[in-house]
Amino acid sequence: MDVVRYFTKHHYKRLFLLAWLILGLLQAYYTQLMDDEAYYWVYSRHLDWGYFDHPPMVALLIKIGYGLFHNEFGVRVCMVILSFFTLLITDKLIARRDNRIFYLLLCSMGAMQIGGMLAVPDVPLLFFAALYFLIYRSFLEQQSWKNTFLLALSMALMFYSKYHGILLVAFTVISNLNLLRVFKFYIAVIVTAILFLPHIYWQYAHGFPSLQYHLVERNAAAYEIGFTAEYILGQLLLFGPIAGWLILYYAFVCPIQSAFERSLKFSAIGVLVFFLLSSYKGRVEANWTVMLFTPVFVLAHQSIFRRRRSITPLKYFAFFTLLLITVARVYMVWDFAPGVTIRPEIHHNRNWALALQEKAAGRPVVFLNSYQLPSKYMFYSDNGISYSVNSRFSRRNQYNYWDTEKQLWGKPVMIVTAPWDHFNLPVTGTIQTDKGPWIYFMQDHYYSYSLIQLIPAMTEVKTKAGAHMTFVLQLKNGYRGPVPADSGILGYGFMHNGGEIPAVKSDLTLGKAIERRINKIEVVMPDEPGIYQLKFCVFAGMLTPTHNSPTVKVIVE
Repeated sequence: MDVVRYFTKHHYKRLFLLAWLILGLLQAYYTQLMDDEAYYWVYSRHLDWGYFDHPPMVALLIKIGYGLFHNEFGVRVCMVILSFFTLLITDKLIARRDNRIFYLLLCSMGAMQIGGMLAVPDVPLLFFAALYFLIYRSFLEQQSWKNTFLLALSMALMFYSKYHGILLVAFTVISNLNLLRVFKFYIAVIVTAILFLPHIYWQYAHGFPSLQYHLVERNAAAYEIGFTAEYILGQLLLFGPIAGWLILYYAFVCPIQSAFERSLKFSAIGVLVFFLLSSYKGRVEANWTVMLFTPVFVLAHQSIFRRRRSITPLKYFAFFTLLLITVARVYMVWDFAPGVTIRPEIHHNRNWALALQEKAAGRPVVFLNSYQLPSKYMFYSDNGISYSVNSRFSRRNQYNYWDTEKQLWGKPVMIVTAPWDHFNLPVTGTIQTDKGPWIYFMQDHYYSYSLIQLIPAMTEVKTKAGAHMTFVLQLKNGYRGPVPADSGILGYGFMHNGGEIPAVKSDLTLGKAIERRINKIEVVMPDEPGIYQLKFCVFAGMLTPTHNSPTVKVIVE
C-alpha cells in the first residue's frame, strides 16, 4: 500500500513519470537504431576524449549501456534514464506547480516523447543543461564552495555532451552581469576549463577538426531563404508538432520574478536568435536548440499559471499530439506502411546487413560517402568490418581518424553504394535487399588515403578564366608511419553551383609528395566566370578522388 500511495499522491505525477519511463524503455528495446545512433555506437568502441563531430559524452553513455545489454536497448538505456531525470529536475525548477499544466505541456511536446530515448548527444545535453540551471539557482541563493564546484562540474559535463551548451552559459552571464563581480564565479569558470582540458588537448592534437567543420565546412556557398524558413518551421515542430507556436509564445511572455527566471528567458530567446542568425550562413538543424527544453517548459508553465490562462487549447493540442506520437511509436517498431519512406533507417537493418555480408563472403565492406551505413553494417552484421571513404566534396567524419583504413590496405574488399550514386565505379553486380538494390564492386587490393591532408597556402584567390595558377600545398601524414603510396596520385577538382566538375590528375605521386612535404601543383582554372570551390585530392585505384583538403574559394573573372 505504501508503494501505491507513493505513486498516486500529488495528482498521480509519480505514476505518470513511472509510465513515461517504462514506455521509453520499451520503445528503446523494440526500435531499431537510427543511422546516427549506429555511428555513435561505433564511437563507443573507440573511446577517446573527443571525436570529429562531438565531444565524448554520448560514446561513454553508450559504452556503459552496451556493456550490460548487447542490443539496441543497451545502446539507449542510459539515454532513457537521463531523460527521466531531466523531467524530475525540470519539475523541481518550477516555482509554483500545477500538475495539470505539467502533464499537458509534456504531452504536447512530441520531440521529447520520442527523442528522449535516442542515443544522440542531445539527450545528455538536455539532462546536464537542466542540472546546470538547477545548480545555478542554488548558486544564486548561496555562493558556497560546494555550489561553486557543482556549477563548474555541470558546465563541464554540458560541454562534454555538446558544444552548444556554451551558449547557455553565455546568455546566463548576459542576463546577470553581476556575475562578473563574483569571485567564485570566476573560480567555477577556471575549474570548468580545467575539467574540459583533456578534450581541448584532443582537439589541438588533431588540428581542431570540430571547429573547422562546424565553423567553416558547414557554411553554405550562398544564402538560401529556405535555410531560415526550415529553421523557423523546425522550431515550431520541435517544441510541439501542433502546439509549438503556443508553447513558445507562453515562454516569451512569461512575467519574470527573479534573476534565475531572467536567465531562463535570456537563454531561450538568445539561443533561438543566435541560430536564426546562423541560418544566414547555412542550414541549421532543428535539434540544435533542444537544450532549451527546460527553460521553455518552465517559462511556459509559469506563464500559464501566473496569468491564469485557459488550459483548454492545450487539452486539445495534447490529445492530437498524443495521437500522432502513438502512430509514430508504432511505426518505429512495426513497418506497417512499407511503401512510405519515412525514416526507413529504422526498419529491415538486420536483413540488409546480412545480405551484404553474405555477398562479401568474408571481405570488409567499404561504403562511399556515408558514415552511417558502415556503422549500421557493423552493428547488424555478424561482426563484419566496414569503413567509409569520402569523395572530395563530401564531408569528413570520425572514420577519417580511426585506423580501420590501414587495416584494409592491400586486402580484398567489397565496395558498396546505391545504384544512383556509384561515382563511375566499375560494377561487379547488384545485391537485392529489403532496403532495395545496392551495387557492389569487388576490389582485390584496396587502397585509400583519407588521412593524407593537403593544406593550401591560400584559402581564396581571384583569377582569370582558363589561367594556370600554381598552388603550394603542405602535406600532413595522419598515419604517423610509412604509407604504401605508389598507387596514389595527387590531383584537384572544382565544384560550381552545387555540381562537380571532373577532377584532374597531376603528375605528382603520393610517394614523392610525402617525401617533399611542401609541394606545388599547377591548376588550370575553369573557362567560365563565377565562384568555384577548389579541393585537392588523392586518386587511388578505381576509387573516386578522396577528400584530402580544405576548400579554396576561387573567383573566376
